[in-house]
Amino acid sequence: MNDVLPDVLAQDLILVFCGTAASETSARAGAYYAKSSNAFWSTLHAVGITSRKMNPGEFRDLLELKIGLTDLVKLVSGSDHNLKQGDFQRKRLLNCINRYQPRIVVFTSKAAWRGWQGLSSRDGVSYGWQDETLNQTRFFVLPSPSGAARGYWDLKPWQALADEYFRCLAAT
Repeated sequence: MNDVLPDVLAQDLILVFCGTAASETSARAGAYYAKSSNAFWSTLHAVGITSRKMNPGEFRDLLELKIGLTDLVKLVSGSDHNLKQGDFQRKRLLNCINRYQPRIVVFTSKAAWRGWQGLSSRDGVSYGWQDETLNQTRFFVLPSPSGAARGYWDLKPWQALADEYFRCLAAT
């Protein structure tokens, strides 16, 4: 089977954004965060990570900024509530982290973090830095940029991540 969206990964990345699964819209477009109600691209610009609002089709260009993209679920697309436990590819993500060793893996929702950790929806998760690390890689959880999660939106964790991104970028 083929991945719904290709990983955008390389050595020496500062950030790797990891969603749960591509939306149906993203799968059809062949691009990450392609649904018009998704705030991913506008938020990257709002917090200063990108100099302009990029289009979803430019997702591969993030590598130039030392940023990668992946999803925890690679073989199916759709909303989080439609995913089955067997859809989550935790070992694949673990192998990617071990191979590329990004500084920070950024989960773009609490649901993605729960999926990675094998937690239930009842398990509490906080935005921001997580206690777990894997070798040199740290983990950060953001409010989902999905339009469906707008009621939980908070720009502050995104800005905190951007501040750390620029600290890391300056140190390279």
